Amino acid sequence: MAKGGKRPKGKKITLSVAKNCIKITFDGKKRLDLSKMGITTFPKCILRLSDVDELNLSRNMIRKIPDSISKFQNLRWLDLHSNYIDKLPKSIGQMTSLIYLNVSNNRLTTDGLPVELNQLKNIRTVNFGLNHLDRVPTTLGALKELQEVGLHDNLLSTIPNSISKLPKLKKLNTERNPFPKAEESDTFIDSIKRPDNLYLVEEKDLCGPCLRKCQQAQDKLNKIKSMATVEPRRAIFSSVVSPNAMAKESQEDWRIRSTSP
Repeated sequence: MAKGGKRPKGKKITLSVAKNCIKITFDGKKRLDLSKMGITTFPKCILRLSDVDELNLSRNMIRKIPDSISKFQNLRWLDLHSNYIDKLPKSIGQMTSLIYLNVSNNRLTTDGLPVELNQLKNIRTVNFGLNHLDRVPTTLGALKELQEVGLHDNLLSTIPNSISKLPKLKKLNTERNPFPKAEESDTFIDSIKRPDNLYLVEEKDLCGPCLRKCQQAQDKLNKIKSMATVEPRRAIFSSVVSPNAMAKESQEDWRIRSTSP
């Protein structure tokens, strides 16, 4: 930290730098990738690049997202994970082209999520994991296109029924929340047709301890799934190779003896 307790200014992003960070994805979309650049404040210059389809500002030190982010009207993919954000702007509801939103590993509280999120009618994937949410935003129940939801590592004590009624929900992660009963989250997940844990952060982006924790959770889930599909037990004959081995040997011995002179 700088002298006098001031926060470091962080890296200054110019328009020229930002333009050089635009990449074309495999499906032909324009992605502005400013991740892991030590940015502390939202770079206003990138508003001049509002025609991009994807914006990645993850793994920086950004504390506030301005209302002007709504100028990205074509944005389909927004990644803000691993910053210091404690609330989202109301204008995010105007970004109706969004299908993917990742704000995991920030400082968000439930009050920091605006009701305008319910205007994201095309959103399919949201990740609110690793934050400080003490209840699930009721706005999620209005997002009928939602397929994947991350709510892991928060302060949740219950999951509202409106989430289970989402018609297209396929994946949900509510791991490591202080539910009053251990089986509550399991019962809820069982009500979804195709339950799978949701991990939206790529393995290469996780620190060692976090990666091990995720792998252990996935191994546990796989073990539970394999136990659920195991075939009914068959009778075990510990002293023979096959159930009728002894009978077969006895019969052969009897035949030899009975045909002997």
